[in-house]
Amino acid sequence: MSLGKIVALLIAATLLVAVPWIIGNEFYVNMASQVLIYALFALSINMMLGFGGMVSLGHAAYLGIAGYACILLTVAGYDQLTAAILAVALSTLAAAFFGVLSLRAPGLGFIMITLALGQIVWGVAYRANELTGGDNGIRHPARPMPFGLDIRDAPSFYYFTLVVFLIALFFIWRFARSPFGASLMGTRDQPRRMRMLGHNPWLIQLITFVMAGFWGSVASILYVYYNLFLSPHALSLQQSAEILLMAILGGASSLTGPIVGAAIITLVKNVVSTYVERWNTLLGAIFVIVILFMPYGIVPGCKQLWRRVQNWRKPEAKIAASEPAE
Repeated sequence: MSLGKIVALLIAATLLVAVPWIIGNEFYVNMASQVLIYALFALSINMMLGFGGMVSLGHAAYLGIAGYACILLTVAGYDQLTAAILAVALSTLAAAFFGVLSLRAPGLGFIMITLALGQIVWGVAYRANELTGGDNGIRHPARPMPFGLDIRDAPSFYYFTLVVFLIALFFIWRFARSPFGASLMGTRDQPRRMRMLGHNPWLIQLITFVMAGFWGSVASILYVYYNLFLSPHALSLQQSAEILLMAILGGASSLTGPIVGAAIITLVKNVVSTYVERWNTLLGAIFVIVILFMPYGIVPGCKQLWRRVQNWRKPEAKIAASEPAE
């Protein structure tokens, strides 16, 4: 890793730790927590999208399965840790089942199956009034106290979310840089060649699907802890589409792209919307501008722009160096 990247990581880590002191206002500290939660959602779907080329429109289903399971298990008397672990395990098993069904059809068929599965989960949550509260939703009793720490106030919950997010980011980064990640990208680009080399593209995609479901389930638990409430609206098609667009907007080909996309969309929805009545139009305009001028997303587009600036400045530097001094 180059010195510049190390310095950038240290600066980013310092800023993340200092967010509660920099912002101060409790509302915006809560907003920072929400950005981290959606960033983890976007990173999880990007494991399929950016590295595997699999477009899913049902990723919010894990929010419903893990979220409702966590709340119901806690209400049933399980301790917070056990409820969270069982909820994530159940949601991950559901991801494995969804993956087996979805990977039966490539391309458009895959998209439609994930959409249908997401809508089935939404329909169950909407209709099962006695279990999920239907359209009224259900409340989570209280936030947990990990290692005896009280995370009920905004700064404490932010740091709790930040720790979980950084752990997830590390594992997703290792996934992207691992031989398995390379085989996944090979399966995305040349499935026939990977099959000839002895790999099993279907199994590689299924494992990726399950891993994406696992991290999406972890983000779902954080979402429930943040809101202390869950309703079918949280796992609607709109939610799945927004998570997908977060990864696309920031740049699905990069690890930091989904984080940037999550920050932009979350802030536009929750902050800009208080000042701009037609914030949906503004968000649509942002997408159009990014797609026109940065078709691979904001982060890859900014990197490409920076390289162009550097290449433009190099000839000038060479000319200045070649001129004789007076």
